[in-house]
Amino acid sequence: MPTIYIVEDDDNIRDLVIYALQSDFAVQGFECSSAFDKAMKAQLPDLVLLDIMLPDEDGLSILDRLKSSAKTKQLPIIILTAKGGEYDRVRGLDLGADDYITKPFSVLELASRIRAVLRRMGQADKDNATFIFASVELNTKKHAVKVNGEPVSLTYKEFELLQLLMENIEFVLSRDRIMSSIWGTDFEFETRTVDMHIKTLRKKLGAGGEIIKTIRGIGYKVGD
Repeated sequence: MPTIYIVEDDDNIRDLVIYALQSDFAVQGFECSSAFDKAMKAQLPDLVLLDIMLPDEDGLSILDRLKSSAKTKQLPIIILTAKGGEYDRVRGLDLGADDYITKPFSVLELASRIRAVLRRMGQADKDNATFIFASVELNTKKHAVKVNGEPVSLTYKEFELLQLLMENIEFVLSRDRIMSSIWGTDFEFETRTVDMHIKTLRKKLGAGGEIIKTIRGIGYKVGD
């Protein structure tokens, strides 16, 4: 469950947001930047909801500070404020805010926009991720695969197939799901393409090919 920090000095708004989001997110609220900073040292959240007008440090200053730090520059931040003027919105977005929501707001829309930002960040993470299982290592940024530290040459589709499996370790993926994700089609008679690519992928991975398991009558998975 994603962790959300909300920095908001209005008790009613802070409590409303926590109540509205708690079924889908682990939400912690802070009324000032000092309490927020203390929590950040203990654990980084998955996303921050940030008011601009705070008692000890304004939200834009906090935003600028977070985006200037290597440790938190990639942290998704949504401005949640009563300051809805064009200048404030542009300044907030220019400083690196991922979204800007003005009060009053719909909690349903807020939840939807939080999920949208997290999805975008999740895709960015996938584009710069390293997946490791047993002897197999896949680096999406370098588009490289290694088995026991030795590079393995794969075609584009073989790489995509291995990445899909390694993104879903221990989950069984049906042939139809794989066809739809990799080839953009779910035609049943085309699923033999999956079997052929799995066969060549296992062969190229050598000993590492053992991580790809066949689940009879369903599809494939990476796992034990």
